[in-house]
Amino acid sequence: MEKDKTLRQQLIANMQKAQAHASLEQALKDMPLELAGSTAHSLPYTVWQLAEHLRIAQWDILDFSRNPEYAEMKWPDDYWPKENAPKDQQAWDDCVSAIFSDLKEFTTLVDDPQSNLYEAFPWGTGQNLLREALLLADHNAYHVGEIVMARKILGCWHT
Repeated sequence: MEKDKTLRQQLIANMQKAQAHASLEQALKDMPLELAGSTAHSLPYTVWQLAEHLRIAQWDILDFSRNPEYAEMKWPDDYWPKENAPKDQQAWDDCVSAIFSDLKEFTTLVDDPQSNLYEAFPWGTGQNLLREALLLADHNAYHVGEIVMARKILGCWHT
């Protein structure tokens, strides 16, 4: 029981805090709207596209992890925004807010002792909550690194 609690705490820390890299909060904080849709030095994505992709993928992982009626999304079309930039500050704020809201919901799911970390979801192909938590942490960390690099290139990164 204690090992299970420790594992849950470590998973949540890995999803929420800066471990060996910048945190999600640091990566998104104070992003200038006028640069969110900018590409520089042949970057394949804008900060907006990375943030929106992160939001969409994180939502998909959350939905899959708790919804027996989960409907698979089409890769890659449903996971990446078409537009390079948010239409306005509200769109950026909504994206960032949804990222943190969904992350909180996912960590609540992981933290719940009634949530079985190890049992495969009946609606999946062998995935379980532990796998999804590791996937979410890994995916977010990967894109946080891309956001930080893009912000450095755009000259708007400061810790």
